[in-house]
Amino acid sequence: MKRWPLNPDIPEETASEKTFLKKIIPGRIPRKGEPGSFWEDRGDRYHCGVDLYAPENTEVVSVEGGIVTETGLMTSPELLPYWNPTYYVIIEHEKGLFCKYGELACFSVKKGDELEPGSLIGHVGMVLNSDKIDKSCPLYIQKLKNKNPSMLHFEVWKNEPITAHRHYLGGNWFADEKPKNLVDPVEYLESIKD
Repeated sequence: MKRWPLNPDIPEETASEKTFLKKIIPGRIPRKGEPGSFWEDRGDRYHCGVDLYAPENTEVVSVEGGIVTETGLMTSPELLPYWNPTYYVIIEHEKGLFCKYGELACFSVKKGDELEPGSLIGHVGMVLNSDKIDKSCPLYIQKLKNKNPSMLHFEVWKNEPITAHRHYLGGNWFADEKPKNLVDPVEYLESIKD
């Protein structure tokens, strides 16, 4: 049995999220070409997953049973000044299928943990610091200033997930050719929805 990665019991919205979240449908998967979609062309980079928008601190749960293979820092102002610190958890769900749950405010699992479907792994974070967004930032980041979208960044990899590579940073790929082991997560996520 698979579970949707965001707990349906959404926490009370914060004032900064109300306007943005009214424009989205909780649990909606961005379609090709939409903001937050898989392999979205962001001008200087491509998006490696899908962004599932949800209020900050929404619980993130394991889609399937599996083993935590890695945890770590995903974004940080030390890497890019307009980023807040966020974290990721990678879980091997099926033989050779790895899901990366990213842009978490915090996580509650460690490498080697065995998880059941629906196990709490962390909470949705806020990746962008609007106070640090200016005209030197990429255009798609400038458009998000003061919108404060919070989301779960979700990636799917076959055989070996990439977290450290000269072309990979913060869930984005800085080259035109997509990594061969990166999988479009849309079909996987659609198989979960009722």
